[in-house]
Amino acid sequence: MRKEYWYVIITYLAMQLSGFIGLPLFMFIGKTLGVPSGELRLTAFAYWSIFSFLLALLLTLFFMRHDMKESALTRDKASISLSTFWAICGVFLAFFAQSIAITIEQWIGIQTQSANTQEILSVIDKIPLMIVVSSIIGPILEEIIFRKVIFGSLYKRFNFFIAALISSIIFGLAHMELEHLLLYSAMGFTFAFLYVQTKRILVPIIAHVSMNTFVVILQMYYEDIQNFMQNMQAFIGGFL
Repeated sequence: MRKEYWYVIITYLAMQLSGFIGLPLFMFIGKTLGVPSGELRLTAFAYWSIFSFLLALLLTLFFMRHDMKESALTRDKASISLSTFWAICGVFLAFFAQSIAITIEQWIGIQTQSANTQEILSVIDKIPLMIVVSSIIGPILEEIIFRKVIFGSLYKRFNFFIAALISSIIFGLAHMELEHLLLYSAMGFTFAFLYVQTKRILVPIIAHVSMNTFVVILQMYYEDIQNFMQNMQAFIGGFL
């Protein structure tokens, strides 16, 4: 594996562990600025996440700058039109893979609610800026690390299935929800497939960003959407 790939992995691990130092620091800063004690931990968590994810993304892009230039010269990449097609289809493929995984999880008795997702949504509800991490910065980082770096390195030595399996399991373990390992692995397989089909890391990034954004919006405004659909149904029903 290239040395810059190791730098990227170390950066990601450091970001994941940085909360042990950063969270108390931001709580102290928040307390100094007069943040109410009841909101102190959540506020500190949100702003530290934004800061640490953004810093990790900037460092990752810096370490990968030469690799990105080399990749830009690759001739076997899919065309822009075909890449656009796969980016759009990728969102539907990701939801399809997710639905199959959820069905299997329900069949074996695993609760479908993700504690990780619910925690992020509760933070977004209080600090809307946090959506930048969950819907944009996070997916970009994950695709660079788990697809381009880890899957890409494995794919040079193994076939697609083995490379996708290993990288997807690592992707699932990184979310620290073992009960939903199948769910995360299914999405990892989908994004790896998109990457192989197009040779463009931007394609799984777009699909991942779109999926996360859609899920967050749906979860946050589910009741409003449900009420809107019921009102529309009643409105249309009045003409029938």
